Amino acid sequence: MNILILGSGGREHALAWAVAQNPKCDRLIVAPGNAGIALAHEVADIDILDGAAVVAFCAENAVDFVIVGPEAPLAAGVADATRAAGILTLGPSAAAARLEASKAFTKEICDACGAPTAAYARFTEAEAARAHVLAQGAPIVVKADGLAAGKGVIVAMTVEEALAAIDDMFAGGFGAAGAEVVIEEFMAGEEASFFVLTDGTDALPIGTAQDHKRVGEGDTGPNTGGMGAYSPAPVLTQAIQDQAMAEIVLPTIAEMARRGTPYQGVLYAGLMIRDGRARLVEYNARFGDPETQVLMMRLGAQALDLALACAEGRLAEAHVNWADDHALTVVMAARGYPGAYRRGTPIHGLKRLPEDSRHMCFHAGTAEKDGRIVANGGRVLNITARGATLAEARNRAYAMIDHIDWPEGFCRSDIGWRAL
Repeated sequence: MNILILGSGGREHALAWAVAQNPKCDRLIVAPGNAGIALAHEVADIDILDGAAVVAFCAENAVDFVIVGPEAPLAAGVADATRAAGILTLGPSAAAARLEASKAFTKEICDACGAPTAAYARFTEAEAARAHVLAQGAPIVVKADGLAAGKGVIVAMTVEEALAAIDDMFAGGFGAAGAEVVIEEFMAGEEASFFVLTDGTDALPIGTAQDHKRVGEGDTGPNTGGMGAYSPAPVLTQAIQDQAMAEIVLPTIAEMARRGTPYQGVLYAGLMIRDGRARLVEYNARFGDPETQVLMMRLGAQALDLALACAEGRLAEAHVNWADDHALTVVMAARGYPGAYRRGTPIHGLKRLPEDSRHMCFHAGTAEKDGRIVANGGRVLNITARGATLAEARNRAYAMIDHIDWPEGFCRSDIGWRAL
């Protein structure tokens, strides 16, 4: 079959790597892709936020199956357009993708179905939000309601930090995403990511991971889109996964169906674990980044079979075959990220890296210029490895990084430290 993956990051490179291994895949196209994806796969320059353009491209190229990688096309209704055209699609409708596109909507759903989550209040004016923070005290969590590329959440340890975040959001620091602000109770515990496929009725857990959101060693500094991840997540025991399914995921899926907006696709639940129980931090309406890189490293070719079962409504008969293994990815980012950073700096040494079932360099923000790979974003490379133990996977990943010559880049040296 002919398959189109929408997106241009490390997540999409990892998805393409796994999908291409499956014999069901005859032709694979990634749009728009990046320089690393283009080295191994066909890429196409189309506007992935334009549903009509995506549908036209699918018709011209006899595409049978569309996998939507990032959240923005989902919020823009691209999955609605492809489904309406009769194209098999992995990704929720725009109405269902509100679980990620609006933090306030997620809280509304949790209230309706009784899913355990943090206490919250929502605000459209800074003055009322500031008064709430002054009354509640710190630590407290301030969230831009809309999509903010993973950076719209401020875990404020002081009242002053929370008030500054409110002022920044309402002043347009996060664009339209900050027009409404959700302020939540601070939840202590250990955070982990739980990935589920759902066809709107049935749901199938497809893996756990933990990522490092903060830019600095020891999980310090500002939040980023993620500086590394590992799978499985030791804190997400089978008992906690069962509790999360029973109390959070399945009630959410049932509530979405009850509202006439069934959720079909990847549902990523960010969970806070404390005293053997999970509460919901947030939902994402797609695979996480960089968690996808470690999940795909472990799932391999079966990722396509699971995605097809989800899109075709056959999840009740699907199951995951897990090896007893571990995967870890380290993000190499441009110096200055998540603040201002330079683009166009050359990256050397990539041809020396092994590429096999245990080692992969997934490209995130790269471009090709004059025959060289250059940095073209904040998070640039995802150095990913698999091993029998997490320590083995970590050692393989950092050994790969030793071959990369990119003075303008940096990475954390402690990915996986909590589990190790």
